[in-house]
Amino acid sequence: MKRTSMDMAFFERNLSVWVLACMAVGVLIGLKLPQIPAWLSTFEYANVSIPVAILIWLMIYPMMLKVDFESVKEVGRNPKGLVVTWVTNWLIKPFTMYLIASFFFMVVFRPFIGQELSRAYLAGAVLLGAAPCTAMVFVWSHLTKGNPAYTLVQVATNDLIILVLFIPIVALLLGISGISIPWMTLALSVVLFVVIPLAAGWLSRTLITKKHGLAYFEQQYIPRFKHVTIIGLLLTLIIIFSFQGQTIVDNPVHILLIAIPLVLQTVLIFFVAYLWAKAWKLPHNVAAPAGLIGASNFFELAVAVAISVFGLQSGATLATVVGVLVEVPVMLALVNVANRTRGWFPA
Repeated sequence: MKRTSMDMAFFERNLSVWVLACMAVGVLIGLKLPQIPAWLSTFEYANVSIPVAILIWLMIYPMMLKVDFESVKEVGRNPKGLVVTWVTNWLIKPFTMYLIASFFFMVVFRPFIGQELSRAYLAGAVLLGAAPCTAMVFVWSHLTKGNPAYTLVQVATNDLIILVLFIPIVALLLGISGISIPWMTLALSVVLFVVIPLAAGWLSRTLITKKHGLAYFEQQYIPRFKHVTIIGLLLTLIIIFSFQGQTIVDNPVHILLIAIPLVLQTVLIFFVAYLWAKAWKLPHNVAAPAGLIGASNFFELAVAVAISVFGLQSGATLATVVGVLVEVPVMLALVNVANRTRGWFPA
C-alpha cells in the first residue's frame, strides 16, 4: 500500500482529469462509431455486460488484496473510531443521501429533467450512498497521516458489512422511491462484484503468504496491481460513455445537476463523522480517516450494480459515474480541511 508521492500526484490526484478524458473519448465513440457500443451490447448475461464485468473485476480485485482479515481481530481494542465509522456509513449516510438526492431530483430539478430521469438519478445516488469507500480511503488516510493499521480495520470491517447490509438498504430506499427492484440482478451484482473478488483476494493472500511470506505479498505481489484499478476504471468509463454519448450531448447540464447533491452529501457526511470523532476526543489519525471513509464512496461497486440493475444507458449509471468525477477534487479539499484542523484533536 506504500505509494510514492509521484504515483499519487500522477494518478489519484488527477483522476478527475482522466475521467473527463475518458468521458470525452466514450462520447465520441458513441456518436461517431455507434457500431462499437452496439457490438458490445451483444455480450450480456442476465443484464450484466461481460466486458464491463471483467473490467470491474480488474478494478476491485486489487482492493480486496489489501484487506487483511487478521486485522478484524483488533476491533475491540479501540472501538470508538469503529463505532463512528459504522454508524456514519450504515445508519446515517444512506438515508441522508436519499433525503438530499430526493429533494433535488424529485422536487427542485424535476420540472427540468422529468419524472423518469429524476427517479433514475435518485437510484444512482442511492447506490453511491449505500457503498462506503474501501480503496481510495488508503490514499486519503495517507495524505492526512492517518493510522494505517486502524484504517485497515475500518476498511476490512466495512467490506464485511457490505455483504450483509448493501442489498437491504438499497432495496429499502429504492422501494420507498417507487423504483422497481430486480432482486435477482441486485443479488447477482453483489455476488459478482463483492463476494467473488473478496474471496479471490482472501485466497490470494492466504496462498501466496503461506508460500512466499507476508513481506513478499505486501511488497512485491500487491504493487504489481497498483495501476490496474485506475486502468480498469478508465476503460469502464469509456464503455459507459459510449452508450451515454447522445444523452450527454443532448443534456450536458445534467452532469452539473447530478453533481450538486452528491457534493453536498459528501461534505455533510465528512463533518458528521469528523466532528463526532472530535467530540469523543479521538486522535486525529483516527478521526480524519473516519470522516473521509464516510464521505467517499465505493464507486466501483456502485457503477457495477447500476450497470447490472439498470443498464449501461441508464440515468442511474450516469449518476454513479458523475460520482466518480466529483469525488477526487472534493475529497482532496476535505483532506486539506482535515490537515488544517489537526489542532482540534489531542496529540
